[in-house]
Amino acid sequence: MATGELTSSAYIKHHLQNLTYGKFPDGHWGFAENAIEAKEMGFMAFHVDTLGFSFVLGVLFLFLFAKAAKRASIDAPSGFQNFVESIIDFIDDNVRGSFKGQNPMVAPLALTTFIWIFLMNTMDLVPVDWLPVLAQKIGGLFGADPHHVYLKVVPTTDPNMTFGMSIGIFLLILFYSVKEKGIGGFVGELTLHPFGKWMLPANLFLEGVNLLAKPVSLALRLFGNMYAGEMIFILCALLPFWIQWSLSLPWAIFHILIVTLQAFIFMTLVIVYMDMAHQKEH
Repeated sequence: MATGELTSSAYIKHHLQNLTYGKFPDGHWGFAENAIEAKEMGFMAFHVDTLGFSFVLGVLFLFLFAKAAKRASIDAPSGFQNFVESIIDFIDDNVRGSFKGQNPMVAPLALTTFIWIFLMNTMDLVPVDWLPVLAQKIGGLFGADPHHVYLKVVPTTDPNMTFGMSIGIFLLILFYSVKEKGIGGFVGELTLHPFGKWMLPANLFLEGVNLLAKPVSLALRLFGNMYAGEMIFILCALLPFWIQWSLSLPWAIFHILIVTLQAFIFMTLVIVYMDMAHQKEH
């Protein structure tokens, strides 16, 4: 690993900076060259690396599963077909065990969240310098300063990505809560539980916090674990070459468990939250 002219602190900051495209205060659009410019863009900014990698991995997921479906055979199933079917059976078992309602969308939603998050998490196993250095070289071909070309390759280390997914799940929770229980039932659930109608303010506070905690916990749990894992890989990359592999390889092997576990936890919580949204209290 070569850090070039970057100090250790600058190297870490460089790897934690997103490739940001947005609107500058003077009105023109472009790529931020540092964290200050990215901050000045405010809401009118896009993390191009997060959006790009998540989109490509989403397309890869759809392509592979569609390919397995088109080539599915009862008489002579391929190894890949058996692998895909084992994943689908695993998801189906989890949905049947945790979701008691009737909604055909829950199983596909669980499958999508598990596979998509797993693929995004798996990018954490790519050596930390490979893709960022490639991006710097490509940027240099177009006249950009390599030190101002950023690339974060793990979408789930970006809180914008994890909160985007959790907010989408939260909106589904609200939609099905109202659809299954009605407006009155949903409002009653927030205001009458757990202490009855005479403690309405306390009920609303407790149930409101509980409701809002769902997307926050989903987003921060995934982000925190993946961010910490990526940080350890970056710190290992700062060490001499002969030490790097002795530390990063065992961590990468252990991190395979974290990558899978975080995708599984996110999926399981989605199923549980959707089940709670479909429950009708009397």
